[in-house]
Amino acid sequence: MTAFRYEAVDTTGRKKKGVITADTQRRARKDIQAAGLTPISIKSVRGREGTANATGRTKNPNAAELFAGTRQLATLIDAATPVEEALAAVGAQMKGSPMSDILLSVRARIIEGWRLSDALGEYPKTFNALYRGIVAAGEASGNLGPVMLRLADMVEKNRAMMMGAITALIYPAAILVVAVLVVGALMRFVVPQIVSQFAGRSETLPFITRLVIGASDFVRDWGWLVALAFIASGLIIWQVRKRPALKRAMDRWFLSLPVLGGLLRDLDTARFARTLATLFASGAPLLDSLQAARRTVTNAHIYDRLDVTLTSVREGASLSAGVRRAEVFPPMMASMIAAGERSGALPELLEKTANQMEQGFDAAVTVALRLLEPAVIVLLGAVVLVIIMAIMMPILQINTLAL
Repeated sequence: MTAFRYEAVDTTGRKKKGVITADTQRRARKDIQAAGLTPISIKSVRGREGTANATGRTKNPNAAELFAGTRQLATLIDAATPVEEALAAVGAQMKGSPMSDILLSVRARIIEGWRLSDALGEYPKTFNALYRGIVAAGEASGNLGPVMLRLADMVEKNRAMMMGAITALIYPAAILVVAVLVVGALMRFVVPQIVSQFAGRSETLPFITRLVIGASDFVRDWGWLVALAFIASGLIIWQVRKRPALKRAMDRWFLSLPVLGGLLRDLDTARFARTLATLFASGAPLLDSLQAARRTVTNAHIYDRLDVTLTSVREGASLSAGVRRAEVFPPMMASMIAAGERSGALPELLEKTANQMEQGFDAAVTVALRLLEPAVIVLLGAVVLVIIMAIMMPILQINTLAL
């Protein structure tokens, strides 16, 4: 069966919109007419890369819609609701969003006899390989409900971490941009106008005034070149990161930075540990769980070094020994894994590891922000003070000579 999005009018002439499942478009039209509606348009919402809007462009749900849909679906499935009914209920709940169309299309595949993980595979941009792998592990273990709940928790945690990192940078970045624009405007427009008042005088201008005038001339004459250089640098870095060897070298250098390196390591550690815990708890084999969790790592150097862990586990070593040999994660993680292996509570201790890494990341970001915000403000104030002094000192000098 296929899901169709329709637009119709009722007996009073009011427009109605909705989604209906049927074997064919003709069958869908008959079902709509049987409901007392006159169909205006009927379009299939099935597609491999998202749902198409009226302009023909594909639309995919955002992270918030994906999390909401996953959470609602997990809750219903865990409450012993059949998958087909759960998909229909969540699709109706999210009516009007791209996620609704996707879930109803997935429901049509379920009715045809597909497994949920295979049906989700029709939308790889929405449900990535890791997402589908966790669902498949839940289906194989017969515990799809609890696994879906853990999946929803993982999606929420990953989204919260990413949003936290982005949100933490918004305010300092905004202050920095404003500071650059203010200083640039002063140097480009204000300083030249005021300095022109001192042109033609025989007195030697103060050093700080001459310094600011030189900086103003540079911004006026070569500012465009500096901006172009920044853009070119960004493009070069973007191209460099397309080459695996150079990307690994750059990411290894990032990890060696004093503060940033630790934050990046904590982020990947938390993401890796949480994903591994979710997969392992769902009954997936350890090697498959490791390979899937490895795909969530964003740092190319850590990703590359996890080959050592995979090889060690494949050869019969314990997970904790393999993690130690990789030498990319904090020592605490290997110790927690070893404790989990001894106690038989590996998923729980991996979750605790992820929580501790996230808490450390949040604390470090909070401290960094509290230091960065006043630092940017003080820097802006210092620059403005220098410009004011450069303007006022010649004026005071002229008044002194006049006396």
